[in-house]
Parts: sequence; structure tokens; C-alpha cells
Amino acid sequence: MSEIIRAFLIGGTICAIGQVLIDYTKLTPARILTGYVVAGVILSALGIYQPIADFAGAGASVPLTGFGHLLADGIRKAIDRDGFIGILTGGLTAAAGGVTAALLFGLAASLVFPQKDKT
Repeated sequence: MSEIIRAFLIGGTICAIGQVLIDYTKLTPARILTGYVVAGVILSALGIYQPIADFAGAGASVPLTGFGHLLADGIRKAIDRDGFIGILTGGLTAAAGGVTAALLFGLAASLVFPQKDKT
């Protein structure tokens, strides 16, 4: 099976679950998004998410469940390397590149596209 098809199937399934939660529950989008991050952390802690990420590639690493997995994996590695202090530093270190890119691209977009009032 092609890597693109695997990514589409897994990523699409993750997104479809989110859409079903939006359509058929009273959960707010913010609760669903944070639930996805927490689910990624839990699945990573149970050793379930890494095989999914290996199979699906970007289909599992791009959605918010992948962010939760990234945080959990970063904390796990930091604890192995630095001990107890890794609990505080691991998630920040693991996600620093993505967060920095998001901030810089957001800043660039705000400079390129002028802000308008919604009135």
C-alpha cells in the first residue's frame, strides 16, 4: 500500500472521528481538540501510537493526536536522559521546532496580510 494512501486513510479516520464528535455530541470543538492531544499522550504511553505513526507517517503525526504523541515521547526521552527534571523539559524540547515555526509563520502572515475589523 502506498505511503500516501496509508496517510490518507489514518489521517482521514482521525478527522472523521472528530467530525462525528462535533456533529453528534454536545462537545465543543475546543474540548474535542484537547481530547485528541490527551488521547495521543495516552496511546503513546500505552505503546499503541508509535506503530500507528510508523504505518501512517504524516497521517498520524500531523493531527493533534500526533502532537500528544510528540509531547509524551519527548518527556519519555528526557526522563531517560535527565531524570525527574525531564518531566518539565521534555515536552518543551520535543515541540520547540513546531511551535517556533507556527509562531514565525503566524507573524509573517500578520505582516503580509493587513488586519481588518469585522464591523
